[in-house]
Amino acid sequence: MRSAFRSTLIPLAIILTACGHAPRRNEPPSRHEPVPASTQAAHLANAVLFRALALVGTPYRYGGNTPESGFDCSGLVGYVFRDAAGISLPRTSAAIAAAPSPRVDADDLRAGDLVLFGDRRTITHVGIYVGQRRFVHAPNSGGTVRIDSLDTRGWRETFRHGQRVIR
Repeated sequence: MRSAFRSTLIPLAIILTACGHAPRRNEPPSRHEPVPASTQAAHLANAVLFRALALVGTPYRYGGNTPESGFDCSGLVGYVFRDAAGISLPRTSAAIAAAPSPRVDADDLRAGDLVLFGDRRTITHVGIYVGQRRFVHAPNSGGTVRIDSLDTRGWRETFRHGQRVIR
Protein backbone atom coordinates (compact mmCIF):
# COMPACT_ATOMS: atom_id res chain seq x y z
CA MET A 1 0.00 0.00 0.00
CA ARG A 2 2.84 2.34 0.86
CA SER A 3 4.45 1.70 -2.51
CA ALA A 4 1.23 2.51 -4.37
CA PHE A 5 0.79 5.72 -2.32
CA ARG A 6 4.39 6.77 -3.02
CA SER A 7 4.12 5.99 -6.74
CA THR A 8 0.99 8.18 -6.92
CA LEU A 9 2.23 10.96 -4.67
CA ILE A 10 5.57 11.62 -6.41
CA PRO A 11 4.12 12.21 -9.93
CA LEU A 12 1.31 14.29 -8.41
CA ALA A 13 3.85 16.47 -6.56
CA ILE A 14 5.83 16.95 -9.77
CA ILE A 15 2.72 17.96 -11.72
CA LEU A 16 1.57 20.38 -9.03
CA THR A 17 5.03 21.91 -8.77
CA ALA A 18 5.16 22.42 -12.52
CA CYS A 19 1.72 24.04 -12.49
CA GLY A 20 2.71 26.37 -9.65
CA HIS A 21 4.98 28.45 -11.85
CA ALA A 22 3.55 31.00 -14.20
CA PRO A 23 5.04 30.92 -17.67
CA ARG A 24 7.42 33.74 -18.44
CA ARG A 25 6.07 36.41 -20.74
CA ASN A 26 8.39 38.06 -23.18
CA GLU A 27 5.98 40.89 -23.89
CA PRO A 28 7.21 44.45 -23.39
CA PRO A 29 5.64 46.47 -20.56
CA SER A 30 2.39 48.24 -21.37
CA ARG A 31 2.96 51.42 -23.35
CA HIS A 32 0.76 53.31 -20.93
CA GLU A 33 2.60 52.27 -17.77
CA PRO A 34 6.26 51.43 -18.48
CA VAL A 35 8.32 50.07 -15.65
CA PRO A 36 11.00 52.44 -14.28
CA ALA A 37 14.46 51.73 -15.71
CA SER A 38 16.09 50.67 -12.46
CA THR A 39 15.16 48.95 -9.23
CA GLN A 40 16.24 52.09 -7.34
CA ALA A 41 13.89 54.22 -9.45
CA ALA A 42 11.04 51.74 -8.88
CA HIS A 43 11.55 51.86 -5.11
CA LEU A 44 11.65 55.67 -5.08
CA ALA A 45 8.54 55.90 -7.28
CA ASN A 46 6.69 53.52 -4.94
CA ALA A 47 7.76 55.51 -1.89
CA VAL A 48 6.50 58.71 -3.54
CA LEU A 49 3.19 57.08 -4.44
CA PHE A 50 2.55 55.65 -0.98
CA ARG A 51 3.39 58.96 0.68
CA ALA A 52 1.19 60.95 -1.71
CA LEU A 53 -1.75 58.56 -1.30
CA ALA A 54 -1.41 58.70 2.49
CA LEU A 55 -2.00 62.46 2.30
CA VAL A 56 -5.34 62.21 0.48
CA GLY A 57 -7.87 64.14 2.55
CA THR A 58 -5.36 66.69 3.90
CA PRO A 59 -6.88 70.19 3.67
CA TYR A 60 -5.86 72.63 0.94
CA ARG A 61 -4.08 75.75 2.13
CA TYR A 62 -2.51 78.34 -0.15
CA GLY A 63 1.22 78.38 0.60
CA GLY A 64 0.94 75.22 2.71
CA ASN A 65 3.69 72.64 2.52
CA THR A 66 3.24 70.27 5.49
CA PRO A 67 0.51 67.83 6.54
CA GLU A 68 -0.06 69.93 9.68
CA SER A 69 -0.52 73.22 7.82
CA GLY A 70 -2.21 71.81 4.72
CA PHE A 71 -0.98 71.92 1.14
CA ASP A 72 -1.21 73.85 -2.05
CA CYS A 73 -0.32 71.88 -5.19
CA SER A 74 3.41 72.60 -5.33
CA GLY A 75 3.70 72.36 -1.54
CA LEU A 76 2.24 68.84 -1.70
CA VAL A 77 4.54 67.75 -4.52
CA GLY A 78 7.62 69.26 -2.87
CA TYR A 79 6.81 67.71 0.51
CA VAL A 80 6.17 64.23 -0.94
CA PHE A 81 9.34 64.13 -3.04
CA ARG A 82 11.49 65.49 -0.21
CA ASP A 83 9.98 63.23 2.46
CA ALA A 84 9.70 60.00 0.45
CA ALA A 85 12.62 60.23 -1.97
CA GLY A 86 14.99 62.88 -0.60
CA ILE A 87 14.51 64.98 -3.74
CA SER A 88 14.18 68.77 -3.42
CA LEU A 89 11.98 70.46 -5.99
CA PRO A 90 11.41 74.17 -6.68
CA ARG A 91 8.57 75.75 -4.68
CA THR A 92 6.17 76.82 -7.46
CA SER A 93 4.48 74.93 -10.29
CA ALA A 94 6.09 77.17 -12.90
CA ALA A 95 9.56 76.69 -11.38
CA ILE A 96 9.03 72.91 -11.25
CA ALA A 97 8.08 72.97 -14.95
CA ALA A 98 11.27 74.92 -15.72
CA ALA A 99 13.48 72.40 -13.85
CA PRO A 100 15.80 70.25 -15.98
CA SER A 101 13.71 67.04 -15.91
CA PRO A 102 12.70 65.17 -19.06
CA ARG A 103 9.22 65.99 -20.36
CA VAL A 104 6.81 63.10 -20.87
CA ASP A 105 3.67 62.82 -23.01
CA ALA A 106 0.45 61.69 -21.32
CA ASP A 107 0.63 58.24 -22.97
CA ASP A 108 4.13 57.64 -21.60
CA LEU A 109 3.56 58.64 -17.97
CA ARG A 110 4.85 56.36 -15.22
CA ALA A 111 3.68 56.23 -11.65
CA GLY A 112 5.66 58.87 -9.74
CA ASP A 113 5.95 61.29 -12.66
CA LEU A 114 4.77 64.86 -12.25
CA VAL A 115 1.77 66.09 -14.24
CA LEU A 116 1.64 69.79 -15.08
CA PHE A 117 -1.32 71.93 -16.08
CA GLY A 118 -1.85 75.47 -17.30
CA ASP A 119 -2.59 77.65 -20.27
CA ARG A 120 -0.39 77.96 -23.34
CA ARG A 121 2.16 80.19 -21.61
CA THR A 122 2.08 79.45 -17.90
CA ILE A 123 2.10 76.31 -15.77
CA THR A 124 -0.36 76.88 -12.91
CA HIS A 125 -0.86 73.44 -11.33
CA VAL A 126 1.10 70.27 -10.56
CA GLY A 127 0.26 66.79 -9.29
CA ILE A 128 1.77 63.30 -8.98
CA TYR A 129 0.77 60.60 -11.45
CA VAL A 130 -0.40 57.38 -9.78
CA GLY A 131 -1.24 55.24 -12.82
CA GLN A 132 -4.33 54.43 -14.88
CA ARG A 133 -4.51 58.08 -15.97
CA ARG A 134 -5.06 59.28 -12.37
CA PHE A 135 -3.09 61.74 -10.26
CA VAL A 136 -2.91 63.01 -6.67
CA HIS A 137 -3.01 66.78 -6.15
CA ALA A 138 -4.15 69.62 -3.91
CA PRO A 139 -6.73 71.23 -6.18
CA ASN A 140 -8.19 74.40 -4.67
CA SER A 141 -9.18 76.49 -1.72
CA GLY A 142 -11.76 74.78 0.44
CA GLY A 143 -10.85 71.36 -0.93
CA THR A 144 -8.56 68.55 0.15
CA VAL A 145 -5.76 66.54 -1.40
CA ARG A 146 -7.49 64.08 -3.72
CA ILE A 147 -7.19 61.78 -6.71
CA ASP A 148 -8.56 62.89 -10.09
CA SER A 149 -8.47 61.59 -13.64
CA LEU A 150 -6.52 63.19 -16.45
CA ASP A 151 -9.60 62.50 -18.57
CA THR A 152 -11.88 64.71 -16.45
CA ARG A 153 -13.08 67.82 -18.25
CA GLY A 154 -10.89 70.71 -17.15
CA TRP A 155 -7.83 68.58 -16.44
CA ARG A 156 -7.88 67.09 -19.95
CA GLU A 157 -7.94 70.56 -21.55
CA THR A 158 -5.27 72.10 -19.33
CA PHE A 159 -2.79 69.18 -19.19
CA ARG A 160 0.50 70.38 -20.68
CA HIS A 161 3.02 67.58 -20.04
CA GLY A 162 4.51 65.22 -17.53
CA GLN A 163 7.99 65.42 -16.05
CA ARG A 164 10.12 62.48 -14.99
CA VAL A 165 11.99 63.43 -11.83
CA ILE A 166 12.77 59.84 -10.81
CA ARG A 167 14.93 58.10 -13.43
